[in-house]
Amino acid sequence: MRGAGFDAARDGAAGWRLVSDQVMGGVSDGTLTLEEVAGRPALRLTGKVSLENDGGFLQMATDVAAAPGAAGIELEVLGDGSDYNLHLRTDAVEKPWQSFRATFRAEPQWRRIRLPFAGLEAHRIDAAFDPAGLRRIGLVAIGQAFRPDLSLSMLHFYTKN
Repeated sequence: MRGAGFDAARDGAAGWRLVSDQVMGGVSDGTLTLEEVAGRPALRLTGKVSLENDGGFLQMATDVAAAPGAAGIELEVLGDGSDYNLHLRTDAVEKPWQSFRATFRAEPQWRRIRLPFAGLEAHRIDAAFDPAGLRRIGLVAIGQAFRPDLSLSMLHFYTKN
């Protein structure tokens, strides 16, 4: 996802990838597919999050262009009723465990959610969030042992207007 945003019907799965805790020795496992979910083309993250071996996450992620002037991210998601995280990385993020985060609930019907940048929590980083330095977006199943099922049909930046 570079620039204007992501729409599954238009963009497919281009640029998105699955990342699991296996990069650090965990055993969580999942899949990221492009499919029709409840009548819409969507990226769908499914699998098993395990807390074994100090793990505990599955993520769908994409690199992005900077978003100067944006006030937040709007997404359309459908899920299993669980909480998920939005993780943002900027050019200030140096370590893999650092990010700017927000939590959202993915209900079992399509829902549009706005996540304002002003509400982001800095995770293990002292820097302030700067949308002009945005480099990566991740939607993450994290922190509990469960079988995530998260679908994304649209994601874009919004301004205050």
